[in-house]
Amino acid sequence: MNYLAHLFLSGDDEDLRLGNFIADSVRGAQTLLYPDRVQQGIRLHRLIDSFTDSHPIVAETKERLRPKFRKYAAVVADVYYDHFLAANFQAFSPQPLPDFAQLAYAQVQARPELLPERVHHFLPYMVRHNWLVSYAQIEGITRALQGLSSRAKFDSGMETAGEELLLNYSFYQLEFERFFPELQHYVQKEVILLS
Repeated sequence: MNYLAHLFLSGDDEDLRLGNFIADSVRGAQTLLYPDRVQQGIRLHRLIDSFTDSHPIVAETKERLRPKFRKYAAVVADVYYDHFLAANFQAFSPQPLPDFAQLAYAQVQARPELLPERVHHFLPYMVRHNWLVSYAQIEGITRALQGLSSRAKFDSGMETAGEELLLNYSFYQLEFERFFPELQHYVQKEVILLS
C-alpha cells in the first residue's frame, strides 16, 4: 500500500499515523529513537506491507503487471490501490478525502523534529501538489508513477502504468475491492495488539 492507505489505516491516532507515514525512511535500530507509539506506527506499517505483499489477491494484481513492469509490479500495484482508495474514499470514511488529507498533512508537519531527512525532502512537494487528493484521478496517479519511474534505478516502464490502469481498470478495481476490507480487518486486530 502507498501513502494514503498507510495514513488512513492508522485511524485517529496521530503518533501511530506519524510512524506509519515515516516507516519507509526509518531503518532497523533507528526505530528505537522514536517515542513508543510512533515505534508502533512504524511496526504497523511493516505489518501492513507484509500482509499486502503476501496476499493472494495482491499476487493476482502483481502477476498481471509483471510482464510490463517486472520487479516494479509491486510498486505499481501499491499506487493503483491508493488510487482506488482515494477514488472511493467516501465508501471507507465519513470524512471527505480533501479534509482527511489536510488533517494528515498538518499532523505530520506538526512534528518536524521526528521526520527523517528523506521525508523532509519530499513532504513540502507532497503537500504543495496535494498528492493524497490527486490520487483519486487517473492524471494524479499517472504523475505519481512518472515521478517514481524517473527515480527508479533501472528501466521500470512505470511511466506507462497510467495507460495500463485505464486499459484494465475493472480488473484492478475488483481486486482492490476484494482485498482492502481484508486488510482493514487485519489492521484493526493488529492495532489492538500494539496497544
